[in-house]
Amino acid sequence: MNPDATFDGESFPAFLMAHADMQRVPDGRVEMFVQRGFLDPEMCAGLIDLIERQHRPSTVADSNGDSAFRTSSTCDLSFDEPLVAALTARFTQISGIDPQYGEPLQGQRYEVGQEFKAHTDYFEPGNPDFQKYCAIAGQRTWTFMVYLNDVAAGGATRFKAIDKIIQPETGKLVAWNNRRPDGRPNPATLHHAMKVRRGRKYVITRWYRERPWG
Repeated sequence: MNPDATFDGESFPAFLMAHADMQRVPDGRVEMFVQRGFLDPEMCAGLIDLIERQHRPSTVADSNGDSAFRTSSTCDLSFDEPLVAALTARFTQISGIDPQYGEPLQGQRYEVGQEFKAHTDYFEPGNPDFQKYCAIAGQRTWTFMVYLNDVAAGGATRFKAIDKIIQPETGKLVAWNNRRPDGRPNPATLHHAMKVRRGRKYVITRWYRERPWG
């Protein structure tokens, strides 16, 4: 595939695997990829500084009544920030997805004891808020997530359905397709941001949609 190509809301295994050091998780139930060193430590440190200045309590789209379901903090990152613009360009380069299909970048901050219990990134069809979140831009397609720091203990991401645990590591990218090959949401992408036991965890995520954002 052309490394300079861009696609409408979609990425492809062949495109992702064309990048040096990209690894595919060997499980046919998901399309999932990992690349160490996607971001350098200096850029990660700068993004952590941005999150520290702007974070607020995290929320969930479809509340299930569990006040401890997501206990992290969240930061919406402005494209006007040079580091955010640079990271947006990196995501475009690695994913091949036209940036207009991406949601604004979001940072997450986890203190000791904080977590995001097992959840999927797609919006559940049939839920009351499905139209609210998907009427304009459609369903989420791909997730691209980067760990910004090593964590002293805990803080791994567990994909229970495929028996995969990914440890946080400065600059490590994890990317996955939230759908099955037929386009339906893929429940095998269920994942748990496990509790931080010592230290603090920082993550940046970009989700992509079926149609242009906004």
